[in-house]
Amino acid sequence: MSAPRHLAALAVATTALAGVSLSPAAAAAPTARAVVQAVGATLPFTIVEAESSATNGSKIGPSYAQGTLAAEASNRQAVTLNGGQYVEFTAPATTNAITVAYSVPDGRTGTLSVYVDGQKLSQQLAVTSKYSYVDTGWIAGSRTHKLYDHARLQLGRTVNAGAKIKLQVDGENTAGPYTIDDVEFENVAGPAGQPGGSISITDRGADPNGTNDSTGAIQSAIDAARGAGGTVWIPAGRFKVGGTINPDGVTIRGAGRWHSVLLSHHLIDRPNGGGNVKLHDFAVIGEVTERNDNSPDNFVNGSLGPNSVVSGLWLQHLKVGLWLTGNNDNLVVENNRFYDMTADGLNLNGTAYNAQIRNNYLRNQGDDALAAWSLNAANRGSTFASNTIVQPNLANGIAIYGGTDMTVRDNLIADTNALGGGIAISNQSFGSPFFPLAGTITVSGNTLLRTGSMNPNWGQNHPHGAIRVDAYDSQINAQVRLTNNRLVASPWSAYQFVDGGGAGRPVQNVTVDGGSIEGAGTFAFQAETTGSAAVSNVRASGVGRAGVYNCAYPGGTFALNRGSGNSGWDSTWSGCNWVAPGTGGGTDPGTPTGNLAAGKQITATSQVQNYTAGNTVDGNANSYWESANNAWPQALTVDLSSSQTVKRLVLKLPPSSAWGTRSQTVAVLGSTNNSSYTQLAGAAGRTFDPGSGNTATITLPSAVSTRYVRLTFTGNTGWPAGQLSEYEVYSS
Repeated sequence: MSAPRHLAALAVATTALAGVSLSPAAAAAPTARAVVQAVGATLPFTIVEAESSATNGSKIGPSYAQGTLAAEASNRQAVTLNGGQYVEFTAPATTNAITVAYSVPDGRTGTLSVYVDGQKLSQQLAVTSKYSYVDTGWIAGSRTHKLYDHARLQLGRTVNAGAKIKLQVDGENTAGPYTIDDVEFENVAGPAGQPGGSISITDRGADPNGTNDSTGAIQSAIDAARGAGGTVWIPAGRFKVGGTINPDGVTIRGAGRWHSVLLSHHLIDRPNGGGNVKLHDFAVIGEVTERNDNSPDNFVNGSLGPNSVVSGLWLQHLKVGLWLTGNNDNLVVENNRFYDMTADGLNLNGTAYNAQIRNNYLRNQGDDALAAWSLNAANRGSTFASNTIVQPNLANGIAIYGGTDMTVRDNLIADTNALGGGIAISNQSFGSPFFPLAGTITVSGNTLLRTGSMNPNWGQNHPHGAIRVDAYDSQINAQVRLTNNRLVASPWSAYQFVDGGGAGRPVQNVTVDGGSIEGAGTFAFQAETTGSAAVSNVRASGVGRAGVYNCAYPGGTFALNRGSGNSGWDSTWSGCNWVAPGTGGGTDPGTPTGNLAAGKQITATSQVQNYTAGNTVDGNANSYWESANNAWPQALTVDLSSSQTVKRLVLKLPPSSAWGTRSQTVAVLGSTNNSSYTQLAGAAGRTFDPGSGNTATITLPSAVSTRYVRLTFTGNTGWPAGQLSEYEVYSS
C-alpha cells in the first residue's frame, strides 16, 4: 500500500511452477534442495538463477539482512561481477529475449556485454541505478531499498535449449560492480498485426520514435473509435505520452508488450471511469525514480469503470501499477507483468466488487505487491488468484486491509524482504473511514517460500510470520479461513496471530485446516494477542524452536484449539522471552557451525555515503563499510541475537587489486548486554593484502560466550578511516 503510514513487508523464494524455475534457498530445511512445485501464474518465460550458473564472479548470500543485495535477491543469493568477470547461463528453452535482474552502485549508468554461444552481440544490456536506491524516511523502520532493477533485451536471434548466454564485464562496461540476480529466458512472438476495423494511433499523428508527444493523437483515435464501439491500435514503436487519456468504452490493443511501448508515468486518471475499457498487449514504462505519495505517478489512478479488462501488459518504473478507487466492479486484471514499482503493484482502494486479479507476475515492488484497502467503502467479493510475486522489497506479498468476503488463493509468493509477511489479513486502517474485515475471508492453496521478516518497529526487532492475522485497529470479527496453504522455509514463524497496535484486541473466528509447514526458523504458530483459532490437519517439519509461542500481549490468553490430523508442532515455547531462529528450515541468521554474524543486526559509530555497516554482514565482499575520516576511534558492533560461543573472526576488504595492502589497528571486545564490554583481543595491526585475498583472521586466546562482538579501529595505513567489507564470526 502506498499510504505514507504503511508498515509491512516480507521475504520469498524461488520455485518451479508453470513456466518458472526458482531454486530453494540454501538455508532451507535439509530436504528443501529439491525443486519446489508450486501454484502461481502460468508464465511465458523461465527463470535461471545466477548463483546456479557458471561464473568466475563472487557469489553473495544467502542473507536476510535488511537493505542488502543478498537479502533483496530472489533465493537470497546473487553473483557480483567486476572487470573481466562473467556469469554464463544455459538457456532452459528456445529463447530470443532475456530480462535481467541486476544492481549497480548508486549513481551509475552504463552497459553490460552479452555473448551468445561465445559470440559477442553488437547490442549491449543497458543498466542504470536511477530507478533503484529508494528512501522512504516517513515509513518507520524502512531503509534504503529497491536495490535491483530489470533490463530486457531482444537477442536478434533465436537459440535452442542448451545455448550459452553470458553476461560479462568488458573494458567498455564501467558501471560496476554489477550484481546479477537471475535471468528470465523467453521466446517472444513477433509483432501482432493490426485488427480489422481498428483505428491506428499513427494514423492520427502518433510518433513511433518517441520524439514528439503522442497524447493528443491517442485520444483522437480513442474518440473516433468510441462512437463505433471499436478498437484503437498501438503498432510497434515507442510513443511518448506526457498527458492522460480517457479510454471509456473502447478497446486499446497493442502489437505485444515487447513491441508497443507507451512512455508514460501517469496514463489514466479518472475518478469515475465510464467502464467497458479493454486494455491489451502493450507496455507502459515510466520514469519514476523516487516515491512521492502526493503525486499520482501511476498507470491507472482512480477508476476504469465497471466491466473493464487489463490483460497482457508490461508495467515498469511507476509508483503504482493500478491504484484503483471509484467504481471498478467486475474488473479483470490478468496475464500482466509488473516490475520495479516504488510502491504497490496493484491496490483495490475501496468500493471494488467482484474484481478478479489473476495470473499476474509481480517483481521488485516497493510496497505490498497486491493489496485491497477498504478505505471510504468496503471492497467486496474480490479475489487475488494464481499470481506469482517475487521480492517485494518493502511490505507484504498480498495484503487484505478490511473488506467483505475477500479471497486469496493459489498464489506463489517468494522472498519478501522487510516490514511484513507473505500474506497479511489485517484490520490496520491507515485512515478513516475504514471498513474492517467482514463476512468470510478465504486464504487457500497458496505456496509461500521464505516469507516473513523482522519488523524493527515492534519492540526489539519483532518478526512477522509468513501468514499474519492482525487485529491492528479493531478486533477480527470476520470468519477467517486458512486452508491447505504450503509454507516453506519461513525465516521466522509460519502463522502469526497478533494485534500490531499492542492493545490485545482479539483475533478470533480463525480456522486453519490442512496444508504444511516445511521449515520455520522459530515457531509453527506465533500467538501474541487474545482470541482463538481452531487448527486441524496441519503437518509441520523442520521447526526451529517449538511448535507454539503463546504469549498474549499485554495480557489475557489465546486459545489454540487443536483438532485431529496435526503433526510436528506439539511443543510449546517456555516463557515469553523472544528467541532467535533455530536450525529449522528457512533460517539464515547463522548456525553454530557457520558464520554467526551473517545477516545479523550491526551498527557503526559512523559511515560515509552509502558505505553502511550492513554491507559487512551481507555476504558480498565487494560492498564495504567506511567510517568518517580522521575521527578515531571507530567501531562496528554485531548483535548475534543470543549468546554464542566465539573463537575466531575473519575480516575482509574487497578482493580487487585496486585495494592496496594496508594494516588496520583493530581490537576485539565482547558483551552479553551491550553495556559493559570485555577485551577479547588487544589492539594490533591486522594486515590486509589483496595478494592473499585481502583477509585478516583474528583467533581469540580461548573461546568465549558472548552476544555482542565489537571491533574497535584506531588506525589504517591505507586510508584515514575504518574500512571493512565482510565481518565474519565463528565458534571454532
